[in-house]
Amino acid sequence: MSVELDVFVGNTTIMDEEVYQLWLDGYTVNDAVKVRMEGGVMEECEASADVLLSDTMDQYRTFQMCERLLYSPAKLGNQLLFQIPPHLQATLIERYYAFDDAFVREILGKKLSKGTKKDLDDISAKTNVTLKSCRRQFDNFKRVFKVVEELKGPLVENIHQHFLLSDKLSRDYAAIVFFANNRFETGKRKLQYLTFQDFAFCAGQLISSWTVGAVGELFQLVPLDMDVDLDKEFLQELKELKILINDKDLLDQHKSLVCGALRGKTKSFTEMEANFKNLSRGLVNIAAKLTNTKDVRDFFIDLVEKFIEPCRSDRWTAADMRLYLTHYTNCAHILDTFKHQVVWDRYMGVVKSCIFKMYHD
Repeated sequence: MSVELDVFVGNTTIMDEEVYQLWLDGYTVNDAVKVRMEGGVMEECEASADVLLSDTMDQYRTFQMCERLLYSPAKLGNQLLFQIPPHLQATLIERYYAFDDAFVREILGKKLSKGTKKDLDDISAKTNVTLKSCRRQFDNFKRVFKVVEELKGPLVENIHQHFLLSDKLSRDYAAIVFFANNRFETGKRKLQYLTFQDFAFCAGQLISSWTVGAVGELFQLVPLDMDVDLDKEFLQELKELKILINDKDLLDQHKSLVCGALRGKTKSFTEMEANFKNLSRGLVNIAAKLTNTKDVRDFFIDLVEKFIEPCRSDRWTAADMRLYLTHYTNCAHILDTFKHQVVWDRYMGVVKSCIFKMYHD
């Protein structure tokens, strides 16, 4: 009796993207099998529970063997052990380095050290992200930070080139590296309403305007350092802005110009006029203190306490905020004796953008 068999032999590594996500999320094999069963995969593939368990275990083994290659994504395309199509390689890398916003929000601005890693149990419980996934995400942040720490040139581009991440994910990692490097305070209660994406946007503004790399780009020079270090010379120059609040005539002129431009354009005009000097002192004093490391760390809490909260208490809308800051910035250009326009614009450009993003009316 003869038996006919159809045999197909191939060397392409088969990877189920759903199972890969379960593995990334920290599910055990048995828990992953349950999720797959509940999703109806057995009926769809006409498979038994044993076959499903065997398939899941096999997939997990493959992912674990690939993991060391994902530490240095460029190696994934050069190795010969796993024949993985380019589009799937990109998916594996992007998903491996993806993170939960709730998790990153908890560690944003903290030092990526063993001390922070010890807190992952608590963070896992608070965010409902599995401990295994928290560890993977934390290790990814630390790995990216170490690789780009001493590299020259644009931070986002360095991350993209070395880790092959999408532009969006590269920018998010740049924000994480930037916050970890400068240790910005993000955990205070007054800042809890801000999301990771709020902070990531602000990080992008700071990187593009206030860093050493930004200076190199501005003057078409090769930056001396990567663009996660704030430009200390610029921070020193910010002290010169204090003339706007220390010189009484200049302060009065500035107020007169701004209020003249605002009159009749908003219902909050009375409050804007009454609080102009306090708000201006708040913004200029934030600038003047940025030479101190602690005050750099408190930059966002200062914006909230010195500017955003007073405006909220006066019931400004987001449109009011945008109108006020636009005229507040532009009117400084009309002041004849104010000689620090370049520093002013560089400072207020970032401050305006951050406040617009942080002001949720």
